[in-house]
Amino acid sequence: MKLIIDAGSTKMEWILLDGNVVKQRFQTEGFNPNYSDRQCLVETCRGASLPNGIQSIHYYGTGCGNEQNCQIIKEVFQGRFPDAEIHVTHDLMAACHAVLGHEKGIACILGTGSNSCHYDGENITEKAVSLGYMVGDEGSGMHIGREMVRAYFYGFMPKDLRQRFDAEYHLELKDFIQHLYHEAQPSKYLATFAKFAGENQSHPYINGLVKGCFKDFIEAFILRYENCESMKICFIGSVAFHFQDILKESLREYGLTLEEVMQAPAEGLIKYYQSLPA
Repeated sequence: MKLIIDAGSTKMEWILLDGNVVKQRFQTEGFNPNYSDRQCLVETCRGASLPNGIQSIHYYGTGCGNEQNCQIIKEVFQGRFPDAEIHVTHDLMAACHAVLGHEKGIACILGTGSNSCHYDGENITEKAVSLGYMVGDEGSGMHIGREMVRAYFYGFMPKDLRQRFDAEYHLELKDFIQHLYHEAQPSKYLATFAKFAGENQSHPYINGLVKGCFKDFIEAFILRYENCESMKICFIGSVAFHFQDILKESLREYGLTLEEVMQAPAEGLIKYYQSLPA
């Protein structure tokens, strides 16, 4: 049996494969070792109702770009599943396996955060620098959400949108500042405002705002790869999925083509592991 885990900051998806058959599939709270306490993952593992006999665990996680974070996750899972072989890698590899499988191309993530890499069908040969939500994450839900609240508080948002925004959020400046600077997971909080952009993306102002965020993403995360215009470009993530029409249009303006979008990598990961030799 194989346990596949796709761990984002917002949620974790657990998939248990027995041979090629999906035996269990469920979601829990997300985990990011850069912002979340190790004990949160320990408790999540303890609460996961899984059988004995799991032979290997394949953990794909946000925040797993360095060995120290990978080691934390390995230790937690080894404590819960002492007989299993543990493999920990970053969410970019999940994107590669899910949308590219064994093909070459550029895999991109546009969810709460953002990133990209070049994949040769087996290994990641080059990846973008990820600076996190305070400096980077262009095009992400955090970025779009941040631009939404800036437009609201600075008075840039058109009156009709402002009325809708007020009706949905009843947002007070003091409450916003408190939540953003004094409570946990500020990037996740900012990303909640991207939902409003998604609901109103046909509005010219929102369309332009989201396009601006995607322009920043394309210039930072795609144009960096040589001959990118001739490569297969695929996306994983809720932002890419829900804003895919604007994303296609934004890419087209740079001579690029959107090949495939998946809201989450789970289905693609299942197919990837089912395609491997026993």
